[in-house]
Amino acid sequence: MAHKAGFVSIIGKPNVGKSTLINALIGERLAITNPKAQTTRHRIMGFLNGEDYQIVFSDTPGILDAKYGLQEKMMDKVLETFHDSDVVLFVVDNEQTKIDNEEIKTKLLRLEIPIILLVNKADLLKEEEVEDLRLKWAKELPKAEVKFISALHKVHIDKLVDKIKETLPESPAYFSKEDFTDKPERFFVSEIVRKHLLTLYMQEIPYSCEVMVEEFKEDERIIRIRAIIFVERDSQKGIIIGKGGSQIKKLGIESRKDLEVFFQKQIFLDLTVKVQKNWRNDDKLLKQFGYLQ
Repeated sequence: MAHKAGFVSIIGKPNVGKSTLINALIGERLAITNPKAQTTRHRIMGFLNGEDYQIVFSDTPGILDAKYGLQEKMMDKVLETFHDSDVVLFVVDNEQTKIDNEEIKTKLLRLEIPIILLVNKADLLKEEEVEDLRLKWAKELPKAEVKFISALHKVHIDKLVDKIKETLPESPAYFSKEDFTDKPERFFVSEIVRKHLLTLYMQEIPYSCEVMVEEFKEDERIIRIRAIIFVERDSQKGIIIGKGGSQIKKLGIESRKDLEVFFQKQIFLDLTVKVQKNWRNDDKLLKQFGYLQ
């Protein structure tokens, strides 16, 4: 049997379930999930490997109208996927009926590769609502094949994988089948800490933060990690730390629990907070944080 391999990009608005979907597809906690928007900032690749196939999934930032430099770089990551994908999964939730972003809509209508439109959270729909949405999306994006799934409950995920395998070209694997992602360990440390920033802090605070791992030392018994949380203002630093260090202590405890599950090893985590004014509009810093090549 011929071996198949290819790149599959997952795109859609914030909070439609893209990260939950890639986690369901890969079977790993690859991408952080959170009810807040803009959880995913980077393009994250995850590999689904079989004896005769390798599917390279890309989870991308949510489609939005960029308001500052960081968001512009996030949207660049989305647009990149149109140039190097074999299949595009366009994810919508059970309430969306049209493509709001005109640039994305134009690119989807011009694509010459397979598009699978996934209506997520379909378990919450009635039968007549399913048919109504199918007709609306067939009109909005005629080239796409419309499918209904629940990423959270893994409904129709196996069927989706089978469909993707059908569309992939014959090719050897692009990555080692021993791996499940292209990201290094430090990346997942940053993502897990950022996940708990989103959970523990309110309003704009998490979006003004970036996490950089300065040190990652592993031995047989323990992994010692030192990470810096960058914020834009002194007032934000005070909020992250909290009275008497109470908030950053809570952040460290919750992050360490998840890190120990992820790495299956004891974790020592040292967190500090630094002010880096206007980092979200600073190309030099955005490059340092991995948003620019």
